[in-house]
Order: sequence, then structure tokens, then C-alpha cells
Amino acid sequence: MIEEFTLPDLGEGLPEAELVAWLVAVGDTVALNQTIAEVETAKAVVELPSPHAGVVTALHAAAGDVVAVGAPLISFDLGDSAAPAQPPAAEQASAAAEGAPAAERAPAAERAPAAEQAPPNLVGYGAAPAAPGRPVRRARGRRTGAPVTNTAVLEAAPHDVLRETELTHDVALERPRSTPPVRKLARDLGIDLALVNGSGESGLITRADVEGYAARVEAPVPSNPAVAARPPAGEPRRDDAGRTTRIPIRGVRKFTAEAMVRSAFTAPHVTTFLTVDVTPTMELIASLRSDRSLAEHRIGVLAVAAKAVCLAITRTPGLNASWDEAAGEIVQHHYVNLGIAAATERGLVVPHVKDADRLNLVELADAIGALAATARSGKTQPADMTGGTFSITNVGVFGVEAGTPIINPGEAGILALGAVRRQPWEHRGEIALREVMTLSLSFDHRLVDGEQGARFLVDVGDILREPGRAMLLG
Repeated sequence: MIEEFTLPDLGEGLPEAELVAWLVAVGDTVALNQTIAEVETAKAVVELPSPHAGVVTALHAAAGDVVAVGAPLISFDLGDSAAPAQPPAAEQASAAAEGAPAAERAPAAERAPAAEQAPPNLVGYGAAPAAPGRPVRRARGRRTGAPVTNTAVLEAAPHDVLRETELTHDVALERPRSTPPVRKLARDLGIDLALVNGSGESGLITRADVEGYAARVEAPVPSNPAVAARPPAGEPRRDDAGRTTRIPIRGVRKFTAEAMVRSAFTAPHVTTFLTVDVTPTMELIASLRSDRSLAEHRIGVLAVAAKAVCLAITRTPGLNASWDEAAGEIVQHHYVNLGIAAATERGLVVPHVKDADRLNLVELADAIGALAATARSGKTQPADMTGGTFSITNVGVFGVEAGTPIINPGEAGILALGAVRRQPWEHRGEIALREVMTLSLSFDHRLVDGEQGARFLVDVGDILREPGRAMLLG
């Protein structure tokens, strides 16, 4: 039997994802849970496991296509056997989603027959199945004018074309079901999707359907030469003179832009600065790095600053809160999910160290290092970039001394670490060369007053100025 796998909801509430690469081809034999493709959402590159064991019979999208959630992605030939049962990992995840351990769920023999159960809506196991029958479509306007008489068109799509007796001024047309890249392809080829027979699930029109229709009716070449010469969707393109390049806004860049605009125009930002002598912190870091027992741990100024933030938040809980507009409530978090901004080839991502306040300095340094390595490889999972309560961005690695960072949506503050510079500084009544850093704190003035923001920043600065003071806040 042939089983079609549609793009699942990847757990972010996003309507679509870009297909980065296929890891299988038509004719390949695929094992259950084998990785079949990489897709890029607005937050991360995600690997899709196969929900079936079988032979690949069709790939419904090409690398670079933007595929809607629920749209056909790949088809499998499962042979004569029925579709495989839900794998143990999926069953455990399904049990967790329902709030009960798998061991406490009813035995399989006591459950309803498999045909009556809806398959789980999990990453890698497809979107929830559509209701039986052809879906009801919304009316999208009315078509008027002369009836279609082109016999080639009628032969290409005899069931969709409205005959002369059916095409009246009062006929309301429904929008054919297709994905955004398929609609764009149809526009570029000058094809009306109402004339195309959809071979996908519930009549969905696929790329192959459009290309097949174009071959049958010899669809005219677009009148705009620029459209005909345009590279595939999603790829940068240069103008004829080579003076400009247009890059599609998608993926991480699109998500970052939307999040920053939403934050900037929702939360009233205030930024305050503090320049501190961090020479003792730098001496502590040098001492730790020379310790052979810590040779495998990369402890730097970012880790020390992260620990300082976790300690200072205990005195200023407003910096670890969220503003719930819908409920009219301030939500104080009794844990710290610390976001660490990371610059990658795909753009800026902010993965989180979960429960960072429970980690010691070495554990925190290891967690930050692991997050950075995963982010640079483009493998950060969506779950690692949600649920943050406070963030740090280390602009000092780029040689920048200070800035006004934008708060991540849902958080109360973000701390920017400037470059550590050796410069003249007053020390014990004299001028000496010291290691100096500027801290920049942006906070949501709905949640944090100026006095609270200043106290928090001073607490962080005091720990960096004299690391021993951390013992007063632990």
C-alpha cells in the first residue's frame, strides 16, 4: 500500500517550513525513524524522521521549496502489510503530552481498534489527519465572462473546467487547494489553478500537477522575460545590471525581524549602562584555565557574567518576569532559563540554558559552550529557543564596547557585554592599566522600574568587579 507523509506541525505553531535537503531518493528503502529530510523553520533546522518503513515512491517537494504544514511531503510503498504501529518513542511522547506515564496508560488490547484512533500529532509523524471527504472551501469571488472553449484546456482538466451551461454570472468559485510555492509556479507559467487536477491528498494540487498540465496544454511562456529568467524560489537574484541583489526574507532572518519589531513596539525599552573594572574577574578566569582539573572546561567572561546574572536576579525578580497582556497579570518565574545570543551563518539565534540558576560556574560554562556549538552547526532545536526568561548577548567578541540590545519577546530584560579593554583606570587612589568592560542593560519599563534596573546592573557589576561578592548573593 502507498502511504503519504505530510509536513507535520514542528511544535512552533508556524504554518510552513523550507525544505533544506532530502536525505533519501525515490527508490530508496527507508527504515522506521530514519532521517529522511532537513527542513528549516523560522527558528531552526529540524531533521525529520520517517514515520514508516518502506520504499520511497515520490518526493512531493524540491530543496528550496516552502512547504505548508499538512501538505504532502513524501510517499512510501509499505508493501502488502498495514501501516506500522506507532513506535515506542512516539507512544511515550504521546503519553507525556497527555500528562500520564506510558506505564499508566491502558494496555493495547483494551484500547479502541487502531482504525478508530487518530495518529499522534508529533514531530516526524505527520500533521493531524484531515476530516473524511473533500474539504469545504471558501468562496473566493465570482467569475464572469465568455465560456471556455479551448479543447486543449478541456482535455487537460475536464472535471474542473466550468462548461458553458455552468459558467454564469452567479457562479461562486472556490480557491483551489495548493501550497505557496505551487501557486507561485502556476503564476510564473501563466496557469489558472482552477483548471488543474490535484493529485494530492484531498485534492491538493502539487508541483507535478502544474508541470504536467503545462506540458499537456503547452502553456504560454510568461510575457515578462524577467519572470522567465528568475532563479528558483528562495534563491538570491541579481538585477540585469548586477547592481543589486534581492534576497528572500525567510527562515531565521524573517523570524528575528518579526520578533524584534514586535518587541520594540510593544515593550517600552529603557537601556542603562555601567562601566566596571573587571580585572579581578579576568585574573580568576586565567587561574581557572591554568587548573589542570578544569582543562576540559572552557570558562570565560560570558560564563562568569551568566552566573552573576543568575545571582543578581534573586534580588531583583522583576528582571525575571513576563507581562501577560491577555490575562492582565505579571508572571514571575522562579527559575532562570537564560538565553545566550549566538551569531550563526543563518542569522541570530538565542538558545536557552534551562534552569541556569541551578548550575555552578563549570556546569554553566559547559552548557553555554554546547549551545554555541549546536547553534553554529544549525542544529538548534525549536524547544531550545522557547521559554526564555532573561538573555545575554556578548557584543564584545566583535570589538564593540556598548549597545542598546532589544529585549526578546516575553522577557523582561537583556544584558549586553562589551569588549574587555585594557585602559587607564583609577585604582586605589592611583591611575593604573586595568581590564575594563561596559555593561548595557535593556529592560521592559512595564515590569522594571529604573531603580530596580539600576540595582540589578550594579549587582552584576559588583560580582564582575570582585567575584568574591558572589558569596553574599548565593
